Amino acid sequence: MNARILIVAAREFRQIASTRSFWLTLLILPLALAIGPITQRFMNKDDPDRIMLIDRTPGGTVAQAIERRFAIEHGRETMVALSRLVQRERLEHADPTASWATHDRWYADAEVARFLAAGGVTNALARIRAVSPAATDGFEAPKAEQRVVAVPARVAATQDARLDAALQPLLRPAGKEKALDYALLVPADFGSAPAVRLWSNGTPSPRFVGGLQDVLTGALRQRFLERQGLSATTAVTAQAIAPALTVTTPPRGGGTRERMLMRSVLPMAASYMLMMSLLLSGSWMLQGTVEERSNKLIETVLACVSPEELMIGKLLGLVGIGLSMIAVWIGCGLVVAFATQGAIAEFVRPALEPLQSPGVIIAMIYFFIVGYVSSAVLFLAVGVMSDSMRDAQGYLTPLILVIMLPIVVLIQAVISGGGGIGIEVLTWIPIWTPYAVLARLGLGIPVWEVVAVGVLLAAFVALELSLLGRLFRNSLLAAGEKPSLKGLLRRIRSEKVAFASR
Repeated sequence: MNARILIVAAREFRQIASTRSFWLTLLILPLALAIGPITQRFMNKDDPDRIMLIDRTPGGTVAQAIERRFAIEHGRETMVALSRLVQRERLEHADPTASWATHDRWYADAEVARFLAAGGVTNALARIRAVSPAATDGFEAPKAEQRVVAVPARVAATQDARLDAALQPLLRPAGKEKALDYALLVPADFGSAPAVRLWSNGTPSPRFVGGLQDVLTGALRQRFLERQGLSATTAVTAQAIAPALTVTTPPRGGGTRERMLMRSVLPMAASYMLMMSLLLSGSWMLQGTVEERSNKLIETVLACVSPEELMIGKLLGLVGIGLSMIAVWIGCGLVVAFATQGAIAEFVRPALEPLQSPGVIIAMIYFFIVGYVSSAVLFLAVGVMSDSMRDAQGYLTPLILVIMLPIVVLIQAVISGGGGIGIEVLTWIPIWTPYAVLARLGLGIPVWEVVAVGVLLAAFVALELSLLGRLFRNSLLAAGEKPSLKGLLRRIRSEKVAFASR
C-alpha cells in the first residue's frame, strides 16, 4: 500500500470526522447509556402504595395478616437482590447457612420469615462487609411497594355504609396532600359472610389484588375450621400445611431459550451496528464524493493520484470512520458491563459470553470488516455516478432499503429462538451474508458453513472491486452525464478510462 492511498484515506477520514453530524452520532449511544438509568429512576414510582386497612374483626387479625404478607413479599425481593450481589461478587462464603447466600432459587415464606427475624438486610450486609468491605458499595435494597397508613379516628368511627363519603377526600384530596391508593374494609362479620370492600383511586394492581385474595382466603378458611370444632392453634396449623417446594432455576441467562437469546444479543448488536454505521458513514462519504464531482475538485485530486488509489483510499477512510464509531460504542458497552451496576449491567454481562470463544471473535471481526467493504463499494459507486445529492437519492433510497431488508428477518429469527429457512437463505446471498452470519453466531451455525460463506463473501468483494472499480474509473469525470442502464453496463465492461491518464 503506497503513501498516496494512505493520504487519501486520511483526508477522507478527517473530512467526515470534522462534521458535526459525525460527533452527534458518535455520542448518541454514550448519552443513551448515561441518560437511561436516570430516566428509569424518574419514570419509576418511588413512593409505595399508601394502603389503609379498616379491620372491624376482633383483634384486627386480618389486617395483621395482610401486613405480614406485605413484609414477606418485600423481604423476598430483598433476598433476591442480595443473592444477585453474592453471585456477582462470589461471596457465598459470607454466610453459607443463610438463604440469601444461595442464588437461582425460590425463597419460601418460611425462609423469608427467618431472614427478617435474623435482622433482614441490615444483618446480611454486615456479614458481607465482614468478608468484602467494598462489595456493598452502591447496593440498594428494593423499596417496599406498599405502606400501611393509620386509620383516622373519624374514619374508624364511621359506619360501614357511610365509608364511601368518608374515604373520598382521602382517595382524591383537593390539596397537595398525598392521595390514598387503596382502602380495605374487613367487616365485623367476616368469616360468616365473605364480603370485603376495596376502594382504589385507580385501576388496582393485579399483583396487589392477588396477594390480598390469598390472605383473605386463608383467613376465611381458618374461621371455617374453627367453626367446625378445631381449636385456633390447630386451625392455624392446618392453614400452614403446604408442600416443601424447592424450586431450582438456571443461572441468570442459563435457561435454554434465555441463554440463546442472551448469546444472540452481541452478534445481533454487531449486525445492527454494522448496518447503522455503514448507512451513516456511507451517506457522509457519498455526500463528499458528490460535492467533489459537482465542484470539479475531482480533477485536481486525479492530478495527484490514480483512480484506483482514490477508490481504495476512500474505502479505507470509510472503514476507518465506521470502525471508530464501533470502537466507541463497544467501549461504552464494556464500561456499562464492568464498571457499573444495575439492570443494564446485569443484562450486558451475560451477553458478552460469546466473546469467550476465539472462533466467534475472529468470525465477528472478519464478517464485520469484509461486510463493511462489500456495502461501502456500493455507496462509492452511487456517489461517483451522481452530480448532486438529488440525483444520488434516486440510487440511495432503494440501496438502503435493500441493505435494511434482512434486519427484520434476523430480529424475528433471534426472538423466536431458532433459525428457519429465511435466515439460512440470507446467509448465502453475499450482500446479506455479513448480517446473517453475525446474527447466527449466537443461534448456532456450523463451522463449515461459516468458512464456506466466508470464502463466498471474499470472492464477491473481489468481483465487486473489479466491476464497480471500472464503473468508478469510467464515471469520475463524466459529470453532467446521466447514463442509462445500458450506459452503466458499458462503463462496467469497459477497461478504458474516460479521461487521459495523469
